[in-house]
Amino acid sequence: MIADWQFVTLATAKIMKTRTFLLCFAVATIATSSADSDKSVTAAQVNGTWKTKGGEFKIWALGKQRLQVEFSGVYEYKTPKGPMANEGEGSGVATIDGDTGIFKPEGAEEECQITLRFTGSKLVVTQTGICGFGHNVSAEGTYKKVSSKKPKFGTE
Repeated sequence: MIADWQFVTLATAKIMKTRTFLLCFAVATIATSSADSDKSVTAAQVNGTWKTKGGEFKIWALGKQRLQVEFSGVYEYKTPKGPMANEGEGSGVATIDGDTGIFKPEGAEEECQITLRFTGSKLVVTQTGICGFGHNVSAEGTYKKVSSKKPKFGTE
């Protein structure tokens, strides 16, 4: 027969084991979610030339969460006189936080904002507002890295 004091001791030990398990589980969950939320990218991941059918980004990390950025884009279309194209470009310095950079080309309209999101081997770009690239020329799209070498920028 188990004495009352032995029963209390066994129950206390079981509660302590359960609490320890729950505490370890909570710590593991917090550590995992913290690791998942850290979406920082390295200079090696962003540096280089990125292309899509209608555009190209040249990007180089400058340090202190800044990127040198140059965009050139084209919108091709057909006319009765033959193929035509509108071209546009923009350059400047973007700021980056985690895996996302914000870029506004020098001289662009106030409403212009280009978001650069680095996801694995892709660069996903969204454009808000008119950026003055030319009729139907947009930076928006999914870009693939074609070179990791330091790009030649127009100012060099």
